[in-house]
Amino acid sequence: MATGAACWPRLAVLVASVLVFPAVPVAGADDGSTTVSVEVATGITLTALSGGIALSGMAGTTVPANSAVVHAVETNNVAGYLVTVQGHTANLASGPENADPVPIGALAVRGPGTAQFTPLNSARPVTVYSTPVPSAEGGDELRDDYRIGVPFVAGNTYSATLDYVASAL
Repeated sequence: MATGAACWPRLAVLVASVLVFPAVPVAGADDGSTTVSVEVATGITLTALSGGIALSGMAGTTVPANSAVVHAVETNNVAGYLVTVQGHTANLASGPENADPVPIGALAVRGPGTAQFTPLNSARPVTVYSTPVPSAEGGDELRDDYRIGVPFVAGNTYSATLDYVASAL
């Protein structure tokens, strides 16, 4: 170090600046608001309809099949929904070699929570379930029981198509 020279420690100074803006609008600026509207449509689906019903019995007997048809209905309709089933044709058919008809009315259905069986009909649908509230999220699983009063007809396999429809109320 030189003689007579002052020796000063070196000091570094760091200055930080923070700018704060008031919450009032700046001249020439404006603010506002908007409304968001989301329209949720009402929908209904019928899914997981089981493949078929197999009934077997002797003429003159009544053959039951509990939980023969399983299906699910999902709807957000606040008024609820109903499920119907209808025979596609008036008779269960067995093929051209057999002329014995089995009326669709010999086949009867009982929906969940119902005590009585109702014969099927090809002219009008039969209600198997109805509720005045929406389904659970993911759907309501429903099980329908069937039975047939086997008429005195030739031994064979008789079949018919059943049409299921779920409708919002």
